Amino acid sequence: MSPATLLALLGVTLTLPLPPALTCQHLTQDAVHPATSLPLYWKAASKLCEDGWGCQDTLILIHNGPQVTVVLTKGCTLAEDQEAHITQHRSGPGLSVISYTHVCRQKDLCNNLTDSLALWTLTSAVAPAPRGVQCPTCLSKDGCQEIGTELPCPTGLTHCYKGVLTLNGGGITTKLSVQGCMAQEGCSLLHGTQKIGSISVSENCNPEDDLMCHSGTMLKVHSNLSQEPTEWTAAGNQTCNAGEICRETLLLIDPGHKQLLVGRKDCASPGVLDSDIISTHLTPPGMLVVSYASVCSSNWCNSANSSSVLLNNTLPQPGIPALGDRKCPVCVEVFGSCSNSKLMTCPVGTTDCYNGYISVSGGEVSIKMHVQGCRTQGSKDSWSISPSIGAFYVNGNFKDQFPQQNEVSPAPYLAWVVGLELFLALLCGGFCLPYSPHFQGFLASADPPQLTS
Repeated sequence: MSPATLLALLGVTLTLPLPPALTCQHLTQDAVHPATSLPLYWKAASKLCEDGWGCQDTLILIHNGPQVTVVLTKGCTLAEDQEAHITQHRSGPGLSVISYTHVCRQKDLCNNLTDSLALWTLTSAVAPAPRGVQCPTCLSKDGCQEIGTELPCPTGLTHCYKGVLTLNGGGITTKLSVQGCMAQEGCSLLHGTQKIGSISVSENCNPEDDLMCHSGTMLKVHSNLSQEPTEWTAAGNQTCNAGEICRETLLLIDPGHKQLLVGRKDCASPGVLDSDIISTHLTPPGMLVVSYASVCSSNWCNSANSSSVLLNNTLPQPGIPALGDRKCPVCVEVFGSCSNSKLMTCPVGTTDCYNGYISVSGGEVSIKMHVQGCRTQGSKDSWSISPSIGAFYVNGNFKDQFPQQNEVSPAPYLAWVVGLELFLALLCGGFCLPYSPHFQGFLASADPPQLTS
């Protein structure tokens, strides 16, 4: 009888210590590359793992001929050790999917794959048939256009594939639109594979579940945005989740000198009927706030290319009214409170001063502005903005404020200009590039480390 068996019979349990913590190579990357740029090489950072964890490599190449999607994750894992293994989930010609997986614990930095060479040598490069079938050919995380992307297929491939691959795990979260040539029809690019190393994978070929929409956030600042149409283009495209629809939203805020125009194109939750809604929330004197929100349910339908969708509907023109004898503190402050307001001479008809906040959030924007200024008695309760305007949530909270008449009054409207420019400077410092009179800013994002060829 072995010692282990004897101890078990006696009810004695031995607890073995966990292996010491390992340091593993750490890197995540998923990007589409021209096929001519492969094989790729990379350098990874290092990361100290928890006790008992191992190191893992997962590399997936998805090849459609002219393009290759490279999905790579290196890091810590609780999975059991696995010898380095290459799997051809689907071999070419045409669409091919190949992976490399490895889990180890024998030493630090044992997940030491440094290139895609071993996988790339297994891919097939076959010349297309001169008069064969042509298929839309695309790999993209922003959706694929079906017109103008057709390429001839290799000999023997007679079917066109269209699907969306979802990859999730190991720090990777992506949806990849795939189009290309196959030998047989059907949604079988992965042959039922659900797990590749640390990444869960799935494919969907139901066209109703992969609605394609334009996507991106736009911000513009100018002195005539409420009078002249301005270009509105999307920064990218988006594959919606099942049941979602396309949406586009424009919000114009005009305090009377320069205007702020915020736009967003994206996918929206289901349950909203196709519609175009133009709303006027505030009118002069004071501040003009108007919005355009549209939802639709066909591919690329959120395609408005200028702010004319808002301006072609009659907008009240604020103009520059005659000045009266009332003075109010004026300020626009972002991410803070108005502490050094200046007095300004208000328009004729002003009866009181206001002090309050305007907040705008959603669509990658989060702003809270402290504002002070002039208004008429009839406009005291005129803030009628719906909490939800398309992609944005907007709220205003105002109350009466009585100015200190002993402050120095600047030139008429100068404080409005200074306050607005301060607001725009702070806003752009947090969300967009510096602006000029014709500036169009885009929200900054942190790019992952790039693979090099």
